[in-house]
Amino acid sequence: MSKNLLLSFEGNKQINTEIRLTGSKSECNRALIISALSKGTVGVENLSVAADTVTLDAKLKAIAENKNETLTVDIGPAGTAMRFLTAFLSLQSGNFLLTGTERMKQRPIGILVEALQSIGAKISYAENEGFPPLHIGGPFEQSQASVKIKGDISSQYISALLMIAPCLPQGLSLEIEGELTSKPYVEMTLAMLEQAGIVHGWQENVISIAPQQFKPAKLYVEPDWSAASYWYAIAALADEAEIFLPGLNGYSLQGDSKITEIMANFGITSQFKNGGVLLKKEPKPIERKIFDMKECPDLAQTVVVICAALGHDATFTGLETLKIKETNRVLALQTELAKIGVKFIEKNFSYKLDCSGLHFPDKISISTYEDHRMAMAFAPLALKIATVEIEDEHVVDKSYPYFWKDLAKAGFNMGTA
Repeated sequence: MSKNLLLSFEGNKQINTEIRLTGSKSECNRALIISALSKGTVGVENLSVAADTVTLDAKLKAIAENKNETLTVDIGPAGTAMRFLTAFLSLQSGNFLLTGTERMKQRPIGILVEALQSIGAKISYAENEGFPPLHIGGPFEQSQASVKIKGDISSQYISALLMIAPCLPQGLSLEIEGELTSKPYVEMTLAMLEQAGIVHGWQENVISIAPQQFKPAKLYVEPDWSAASYWYAIAALADEAEIFLPGLNGYSLQGDSKITEIMANFGITSQFKNGGVLLKKEPKPIERKIFDMKECPDLAQTVVVICAALGHDATFTGLETLKIKETNRVLALQTELAKIGVKFIEKNFSYKLDCSGLHFPDKISISTYEDHRMAMAFAPLALKIATVEIEDEHVVDKSYPYFWKDLAKAGFNMGTA
């Protein structure tokens, strides 16, 4: 049974540390699928230790070694793995049952399944229409080379289709309908395919990939900018901060590198030098009132909590995908922020913080809803509140298993409830 964690920070709120982050989960999961599609022609370096990546790696190996007619592939809570494997397994010989946790069975996947079915994939629902678990079986016989998919639901659907495109007999022409959410993640997928020798065309809202062979390549995975965002949050809530994160650079494929631009509004500078980035806090009034998180929704919880803790009544847009993540992240934020007197009000696709009732109790207990980002977004509040209790210390294993150890290195105190 997982324990709750008690966080505190005694003495001067000064942070001076160096933190080595694990490889990007987003890059790793794409690299693993590309490597598997290439049948080993493409290698992967600097694999993440995130639980989602470890799970995907293990399942891909089991699929490669499978000699049975039917294989159950249980990916637990790994949402990226569910989306990517839905497409990947469509091209594999054999029959598969792709399943996950109870929460995973509540996360919609119908749009991706319909897109795959329209080009010839044999997929059916094992339980509820539009949701996992899925029955997937071959042989794949491509019926058409074009598909339409909504751009404002999940970029992972688009990435899943793009990665299998070069392996399709007719290739794929993918038309994105409406506005594309999380565009940097689609660009990341295409850039990694390009590193593996796959060329594409992108005209207006249509991405085209012809059938082609992967070329020998090594995909090097950069440290995780999503994980870096929590150190920016810590810098923002500390009195003084100098934090060095090795391995990160200013030309990242990761959309969450946008945290450097966002946090500049809070006086956190990013100096790229000595093979990494140095975060420094400088006194600066916060002036920016509107934050558009459309291209980096995984940063939303972090930035919302920072603004709330600093009493900054900001407005947020581009949060449409948050309700279908590991939990309904909008509702989770509303519930937990209320514990420090802050309201997070939804109105016409925008969300406004009302910090007029902000207060810091001596102790606060944060529910995490089986969501790693809830735990890590709220943990920095220990710089404002004497004791922060975080539900389920192991929830962070999904993307950043060493988070608590790294916090201890930076001067945070740990205990168990």
